[in-house]
Amino acid sequence: MMECKSALVEAKGDLGEAEVVLRKKGIASAAKKSGRAAKQGVIGTYIHPGAQLGVLIEVNCESDFVARTEDFQALVHDLAMQVAAADPQFVRKEEVTQAVLDKERDIQRARALAEGKPEKMVDKIVDGRMAKYYEEVCLYEQPFIKENTTTIADVIKAKIAKLGENISVSRFVRFKVGDTVHAETPGE
Repeated sequence: MMECKSALVEAKGDLGEAEVVLRKKGIASAAKKSGRAAKQGVIGTYIHPGAQLGVLIEVNCESDFVARTEDFQALVHDLAMQVAAADPQFVRKEEVTQAVLDKERDIQRARALAEGKPEKMVDKIVDGRMAKYYEEVCLYEQPFIKENTTTIADVIKAKIAKLGENISVSRFVRFKVGDTVHAETPGE
């Protein structure tokens, strides 16, 4: 109640602006919660119609109570659909290995030079293309399939603000009929 009153005072009585103030405070408090341990949660699934594509995803929160809520379950389903539709390779950009980054950076540098871009602009061009690369391969960086003006990271932060607990994606796996994984044997 006091937070609402404070938001109204800050917004000079404008209800719409007060709502914005409250939402901003919720996102700020969500950022503070991101350091807390999230050891509960669920394994969610999504099987695309036709059963040719499926996803398993582990989404964690702080309590089993929140894990059972409709809001959390809906988030898990949306995240599983996101993985099915956008095919990310990593959860967060911090998980992209240095070898993968170096290879992609080399590819983008060679591409920019082949396009005849000036040498002094190549590094900035490569940085821009690397940001786009992260958006393609990292779940948290991807635009949300249901609302492409927001990222998955922002969708998760909004749920953290609403549910009051830290939420994170631990891992996922995407299966598509016909895609095969070749296991390396020692010595190859």
